Amino acid sequence: MIRLYNTLTRQKEVFEPIEEGKVRMYVCGPTVYNYIHIGNARSTVAFDTIRRYLTYRGYEVNYVSNFTDVDDKIIRAAEQRGQTAPEVADTFIQAFYEDTEALEVQKADTAPRVMDNIPDIISFIEALIEKGYAYENQGDVYYRTRKFKGYGRLSRVSLNELELGASNRTGEESARKEDPLDFALWKTAKANEISWHSPWGKGRPGWHIECSVMATKYLGDTIDIHAGGQDLTFPHHENEIAQTEAKTCQTFANYWIHNGFVTMNDEKMSKSIGNVVLVKDLREQHDPKALRFFLATAHYRRPINYSLNTIEEAKTNVDRIETAYFNAAHRLDQAGECSDRDSSLLAEVKGFEEQFIQQMDDDFQAQNGITVVYDLVRFLNKYLEEAEVSKPVLQAMLTLMEDLMSVFGLRLSVTEDLLDVEIDALIKEREQARKDRDFQRADQIRDELKEQHILLEDTPQGVRWKRGL
Repeated sequence: MIRLYNTLTRQKEVFEPIEEGKVRMYVCGPTVYNYIHIGNARSTVAFDTIRRYLTYRGYEVNYVSNFTDVDDKIIRAAEQRGQTAPEVADTFIQAFYEDTEALEVQKADTAPRVMDNIPDIISFIEALIEKGYAYENQGDVYYRTRKFKGYGRLSRVSLNELELGASNRTGEESARKEDPLDFALWKTAKANEISWHSPWGKGRPGWHIECSVMATKYLGDTIDIHAGGQDLTFPHHENEIAQTEAKTCQTFANYWIHNGFVTMNDEKMSKSIGNVVLVKDLREQHDPKALRFFLATAHYRRPINYSLNTIEEAKTNVDRIETAYFNAAHRLDQAGECSDRDSSLLAEVKGFEEQFIQQMDDDFQAQNGITVVYDLVRFLNKYLEEAEVSKPVLQAMLTLMEDLMSVFGLRLSVTEDLLDVEIDALIKEREQARKDRDFQRADQIRDELKEQHILLEDTPQGVRWKRGL
């Protein structure tokens, strides 16, 4: 029984999907005007991990995550780069996929773009105007915030606080609003900006309306889980609720989940102080597996601190898990068919799986889930010290490690590379050179393999090897 923390109610709740065995999940995606930074990656990896765990638990997950490809930042980037807004969006959507694929993020089942959904956005706005929740003024369309009962219940922001903050705002846009708290659904076109024809003249959608439209279009009027970063709780998600529920007269999302921030060397990431790091740069400095492990094994709601030390620690832990796995895989062919202890050992292995599920069912406690994996690794390493091992027990541990690590986005498998004839031949030649006391040739072979990113490890059971950086 999965329990998750619902931002809307500020408590953990038993997860009960709309359709048994199926999950409709919408995640706010990036605004594609630049390469993603580690903060963006934290959100993407966190919800990819949750998606993977839901799949592991037997759910069929319909995962939708959008691209915001119409935005002031994109328009500015297009001017600076001498490109059109669609060209900028295309460039950075491709870059997003390159970065996230390196981090083993599964592609969304549907990844809608705003530009492809303009007619649906216009229809959605027309429905809000017809219901009296929106109005047009000089080509702009605004949402009547006060008309929606319960505005602020997600973020716990009161209308009085908002009114106080908006009281000193001036400018042309404020003059067009009936109320300072109203927000834009459609913006009239400015000179040389990308725009579309609408009943209110040429213009483009506001940010908040985009996700309301795409979530309901691809997942239905009510969805199971809506996710995003903490910074989106207000105003973005608050406005999504107001728009969507005003139109549909139904609950928009049953569960709202938000991920925590990333700090750098214990300081908040900020462009103003220059400590924002791009994933494309991090991939050149670190093993992407270590980055994925670092991001995936922290509890999604907690802030995490990026530093060289935390990434090195993640790499060490990945190496420890992979080494245990490959050592066990190497012994599998020589293992016995069965032993008298199999039943009790298999029961212990099953116990690790049950512990993992218990921890992850509790609001996806990834930091506790990976601790169970560490315990399993210690259990496996101790078992491998025995002179005789059983094939069913080893296979059960290998399969469990593969399944649990796949939740965190790390693939464990004995690939064809591990059986590469040339590498095996070089290792055998090195072993013979050592027996012949030809240490120069033995060292030469080790260096050759190292250049091919093949790392050797001498163990009591013989030489093991794996691929590294």
